[in-house]
Amino acid sequence: MHTLRDVKCDSTVSVVKLHGEGATKRRIMDMGITKGTDIYVRKVAPLGDPVEVTVRGYELSLRKADARMIEVQ
Repeated sequence: MHTLRDVKCDSTVSVVKLHGEGATKRRIMDMGITKGTDIYVRKVAPLGDPVEVTVRGYELSLRKADARMIEVQ
């Protein structure tokens, strides 16, 4: 299983599944990250937190813990 946390910079991936439950999963979905959505990884901070991505035409910064909940291919 590959997660968004494992993706290198300048890569585009597609969301396969969202892990997690309750408010955390709902918050990720409210940001526009749903099954089948393409995500472009723009930057990763030197210590790996946060990850800056482009989703549905806007930039978004995700915490490392949230990025681990997003399964991609």
